[in-house]
Amino acid sequence: MKNAMDRLGIELLCVFGMPPAAFVELAADLGCHHISLGLEPMPENPHGYPRWSLRDDPALRRALVAALKERQVSIALGEGYVFRPGLDIRNQAADLALMAELGVKCVNAVTIDPDLARAYDQYGAFAELAAAAGMAASIEFMPGMPVANLAAAVAVINQVNRPNFRLLVDCMHLMRSGGSAAELAALDPAMIGHIQLCDAPLKGDMTRYAMEAKCERMVPGSGELPLADILRSLPRDVVVSLEVPMLAKATAGIGPIERLQPCVTAARQLLAQLT
Repeated sequence: MKNAMDRLGIELLCVFGMPPAAFVELAADLGCHHISLGLEPMPENPHGYPRWSLRDDPALRRALVAALKERQVSIALGEGYVFRPGLDIRNQAADLALMAELGVKCVNAVTIDPDLARAYDQYGAFAELAAAAGMAASIEFMPGMPVANLAAAVAVINQVNRPNFRLLVDCMHLMRSGGSAAELAALDPAMIGHIQLCDAPLKGDMTRYAMEAKCERMVPGSGELPLADILRSLPRDVVVSLEVPMLAKATAGIGPIERLQPCVTAARQLLAQLT
């Protein structure tokens, strides 16, 4: 079982285009042992970081691996996989192999394909490719998407039926989709692979939900989500990673340390309650 304070991570969405090795340094400086990372940055870039690609730049990959080793940080989650109509995840096998080469523990995917039969096939292939590369795989549900809630995501996991295929729990998505801590507690703990921690109002304008989720989340404890109850319902050996993008603050010139330090402090306080 991980030490409670060793479980903390920071998600890619929080750092708005920061180059990978610098992201590792940031996480380590904040006392966090895990990050999530894609092969390319998210499009939002208020700080004007140079564009980068781990897919195309071997020197960048070497710098990342060196920083991970030196600062004792792991890439707990590989991001950037979206299932769309007409695309086949099997054609991204090289990218998944690259994720494994970088030491990624688990790769995550969402689907925007309304054909759920095709989505089941894609998730099955995704989990199979990840397993072949020595990684776990996860599914993320989100209101407004074809897999919109906890029950729908669990149905996909049961259909795919692979031991390396697990559930990613985003606290905001869980509560805004009508889920509860009690529903999580009723699941097999082995089904849960990753936790994304943030805060938010319990209700909001669903017409702008995607933008709120991507850009406007809140420091844990400053909103209305029952975060302590959610964390108590989850396994104690799973990474708890902060997904608290604050684009307005970043655009106003507030740096990543200043934005994220209150989040880390609040998360530590929540995790301390579990012990």
